[in-house]
Amino acid sequence: MFNFPTPYDIGTLLPAIVIGLTFHEYAHGWVADKLGDPTARYAGRLTINPVAHVDPIGMLMLFFVGFGWAKPVPVTPYKLTGNMRRSLMLVSVAGPATNFIIAVLASLMFGYIATLGSAPLIDIMRKVIVINVALAIFNLLPVPPLDGSKILAGILPGEQRWLGYMEQYGAIILLLLLFTGILTPILRAIMSPIIGIMNSISQFSSSIFF
Repeated sequence: MFNFPTPYDIGTLLPAIVIGLTFHEYAHGWVADKLGDPTARYAGRLTINPVAHVDPIGMLMLFFVGFGWAKPVPVTPYKLTGNMRRSLMLVSVAGPATNFIIAVLASLMFGYIATLGSAPLIDIMRKVIVINVALAIFNLLPVPPLDGSKILAGILPGEQRWLGYMEQYGAIILLLLLFTGILTPILRAIMSPIIGIMNSISQFSSSIFF
């Protein structure tokens, strides 16, 4: 279960993890702010400074266990303008969507990075792609407190009281799913075709520069 990364692994994984977590949380706060909730701004979270977003324990878990977390951006739902459920759904979508955008941009940049001939830079770019796809897919799972549960609640009709009940036990359910390995094949099955698309984008990018 526990992986012990080498110094090289840490050096190439760290930028990918910091980028993925920082922009994921920043996106939540930015969209919430645009929708009328300034809570994240007042908390100093509307910044791309990793210190404001990265949770040290959550980062270590990503290194050693393969999953982790950042400091959740505070959101006050009743301050959101318009339909609260719809607005909260948009705030929740922002994080995973940003991770997908970063993965696509990194795939497009891969061709240029490859021309530099630096193995560490190439490995960092590959990990930026994989980490951001993984963060997006993982956070879209419909299990509280992940973004997917709030997105699902915004899509389905009715009050969705199940979300409030599951919030109490969501973290426990999520840990059980992770530590029993039930989620691993599901996540791999979802990630595989997406990584394939990113590889195709990288190959196209490489063909431009070589």
